[in-house]
Amino acid sequence: MTVLGIWSPTPDHPSVQAALSAPWLESASVVVTRDLKSADAIVAIFASVPEDSDVLTLREQAGQRPVLITGAATNDLASRSIPELTGVRIGSRSPASHEVRVRRVAAVDPRAEGDLLVHTAWPLVDKVADDVEVLATANVAFTDHPVLTWRASSGIGLLSLSSDAVWSNRDMLRTVQRWARHVRGISEASTVRVGLLAYGAIGHEHLSACVAVPGLELAAVCDRSQARLDAALVDAPDVMTTTDGTELLNSPDIDLVIISTPPDTHAMWALRALEAGKNVVMEKPMALTSAECDAVLDIARTVGKTALVYQNRRWDSDFLTLKRAVDSGRIGDMFHLETFVGGFGHPCNYWHSDASISGGAIFDWGSHFIDQIMQLNGSPVTSVTATNYKRRWLDVTNADHSVVNVSFENGVNAEFIHSDLAAILKPKYYVLGTDGAIVGNWRHERLLSRTGIGTMAEELFAPADAPADLAL
Repeated sequence: MTVLGIWSPTPDHPSVQAALSAPWLESASVVVTRDLKSADAIVAIFASVPEDSDVLTLREQAGQRPVLITGAATNDLASRSIPELTGVRIGSRSPASHEVRVRRVAAVDPRAEGDLLVHTAWPLVDKVADDVEVLATANVAFTDHPVLTWRASSGIGLLSLSSDAVWSNRDMLRTVQRWARHVRGISEASTVRVGLLAYGAIGHEHLSACVAVPGLELAAVCDRSQARLDAALVDAPDVMTTTDGTELLNSPDIDLVIISTPPDTHAMWALRALEAGKNVVMEKPMALTSAECDAVLDIARTVGKTALVYQNRRWDSDFLTLKRAVDSGRIGDMFHLETFVGGFGHPCNYWHSDASISGGAIFDWGSHFIDQIMQLNGSPVTSVTATNYKRRWLDVTNADHSVVNVSFENGVNAEFIHSDLAAILKPKYYVLGTDGAIVGNWRHERLLSRTGIGTMAEELFAPADAPADLAL
């Protein structure tokens, strides 16, 4: 666990409030606080050029702990204190606010794939002292400029990107956290040994990810079904298998447990795994009650382990494109958002349609779409209302049609609908802004092939199996 202290000579400045309320990893991995006594590292936010007294106060309160300087003052070319502390001199400013591609070095993120994208204007560094370690760069006019540094001799680092760009970008927040670990000598390169708890429909995806992602090692698979374990052995012949969940949790050869059991057991297994000293990734939904979620987070903080939810739909190509358009201001200020999934037909007959196990469609599909809504608008939620309709499919316990409305402090209103009674589909996404709109329509894809005797065969795919067609 990393404890980051947030300090500023202007503690009520909006940048400080933004840092404290930023979407840091919601797990035991990082905690942000104003209490510098408990901090492992300090983020110092200078909204204006620091006075000598400000710098002296910072050094006294930081003691031997590393400090990362950021904020609007890093843009001020007249500042002399910041170059003296950081060993980095600002030479000019970048062009007007634009897309910045931030490239991290292996020392701070050995498993980083691709560049971070941040939309901002920023100061361009033209000189770096010999004893400064450059941990991230961005390119302007074919020249790499440092944006994240560390100077061990002074115990000071610099993040030159503006605070607004940092505190609203989850990847940048993660990079700041890893900076704090790196400068304290904590390596990110150690192998994480993974155990899969349950090998159902999503099991193959988790297994493939463990095999493909550098730094992860598939150590064990657990399932009550021997047939499922045999299926896992086809893809990972050397993996250890067991039908005993307790054996998996107590294994000293496992660092991380991925929980893919039915939703009504997620919290129970997560609590047991955390108490056994394991980090935990939980399939969505996290649990079926807020009390269960709180219990998992509380024990994770107590034992100093990570607990997080696998939200794979954050990386869907249509959603990423939609989010990029919204974040870049292509439609102005977003104020209304609708999401929809479903159709007209009998629900599946598996446990997904048993509300006592799955939580119902709001927990099943809603955990994806409501999470996407929260990713698009980070403002605090002020109210949530929901309505379930039961009209036709009486042999299952899920609602036939569900509507969730979410209102936010910044005035944005969002709606999620799941329906098994929608004879005509609404768009997957319908987003309104002050300067434009985005519509994401479902696609009806089909695959044509030939049978063994040469006749044509047609396979229709469910709309949810393909990304939406987006129109801006």
